[in-house]
Amino acid sequence: MPDTPDAGARLFTPAEVAEMLQLSVDEVIALVLDARLRGMKVGSPARWRIEADSVEGYLYDQAEEARRMALWRESNAASFPELWGRGPVRGGD
Repeated sequence: MPDTPDAGARLFTPAEVAEMLQLSVDEVIALVLDARLRGMKVGSPARWRIEADSVEGYLYDQAEEARRMALWRESNAASFPELWGRGPVRGGD
């Protein structure tokens, strides 16, 4: 976790991120502690703030993971001849 935000970096509160991602605040803090989101404590008393760019990156990573899982499920449903390019093709394009 960085100690200071980048110049001009937009910061969100955990509650704002939780609303955006449809998670609880505790889950958002856990994502920061797991380094899946970039966050830092700022101010006195120290309060968590999360970088907007990291939220965008997290959403991209989640979408990419979902895309790859969909491709994996699709490949598991394909017949071997379809994969090898030989034999009959079920439900071709």
